[in-house]
Amino acid sequence: MCYAHDRENKKAMEQTLTLVVKLNATPEQSSQLEETAQIFTDACAWINENVNHRLTNRNSIQVVCYQDIKEQFGLKANDIVRACARVGANRLAAKAKGKKVKGFKPRSFDCDGRTLSFRDKDWTISVASKGKRLRLSLRASNYQRGKLFAYKPTSAQICQHRDGQWYAHIQLKDTAPQPKKTSNVIGVDFGRREIPRTTTDKGWDGKDIQQKRDKFSRVRASLQKRASQGTRSTRRRCRETLKKLSGRENRYQQWLNHNISKSIIEEAKARNSTVAIEDLRGIRDRSNEKPGNKTHRRRSNSWAFYQLRLFLEYKGIKEGVKVIVIPPAYTSQTCHCCNHIGVRTNKNFKCSNQECSWIGDADLNGALMIQKWVAL
Repeated sequence: MCYAHDRENKKAMEQTLTLVVKLNATPEQSSQLEETAQIFTDACAWINENVNHRLTNRNSIQVVCYQDIKEQFGLKANDIVRACARVGANRLAAKAKGKKVKGFKPRSFDCDGRTLSFRDKDWTISVASKGKRLRLSLRASNYQRGKLFAYKPTSAQICQHRDGQWYAHIQLKDTAPQPKKTSNVIGVDFGRREIPRTTTDKGWDGKDIQQKRDKFSRVRASLQKRASQGTRSTRRRCRETLKKLSGRENRYQQWLNHNISKSIIEEAKARNSTVAIEDLRGIRDRSNEKPGNKTHRRRSNSWAFYQLRLFLEYKGIKEGVKVIVIPPAYTSQTCHCCNHIGVRTNKNFKCSNQECSWIGDADLNGALMIQKWVAL
């Protein structure tokens, strides 16, 4: 019993890190990767169409269709297992959203420890393709090289990105430290004027990100209008510019959330504290139900609070900092001093209780209320 308990604790502490590394593939190797991805995708589509949709477990799917896939597509045993696993994972994800799996794009295929191997002598990976085994060199950064040298890759996904280049999404398993038990809590309030505000009185102004998003929106609207008018060369240049701008806004938001979450987790680790945040899932739907103009709806729908939450959670696991999620109801409207409902006007909060009458920053009050909620 003790051994099983220790094994469960060890499994709970395990974390998977994904490294996205560019591959230096020759034209011949690229064509072989494309062929392998196409066959893998066709197999996944066949499994999804011919195997009972209620089956989501990899082993259950594999028992039903293993021999058929091997005869029809000529895949090896490990590739069949990975195809069944992808179909099962996609079905689970679609089921959680109340939908069905629509299809599979021929831009990637999965590898395990036998169909992929890494060699640090020349920083290359060996990938089993449909025709033969390919030796591909990696364009890895110093950070990625350090991780690959320290941990043995357990699995990977070979993907073709929008730029037409091939990348390896390499999974590395690491043992994360157990979160320390502590009574210290750092409350974090999410908002649009201040992206997060902590109880340690640290905040990140959301004005810059809003201005950048407004600028991107104006540029996209102008280019889209010009792409449908003017001469043929003008339309072509506008479409090319739109393609270059694609993803730049999301990459900026991702970079910002990365730096914010890193700073919060580092402070929590230094203070030996737990981080408490709000569960803001569904906030877009609730915000869109309220009256507002087109600009307000666009700004509301461009929030990336869930991404920030994911960054906080996975960085917290990595550093041994516990992240707690609490219900968001009335956290920004309740006074942290006396628990009475107050009046919030933009950035200002005023307690309606005459005996308290606390006045201060609304986001700081929300963070302090989140901290108090956890303490209670």
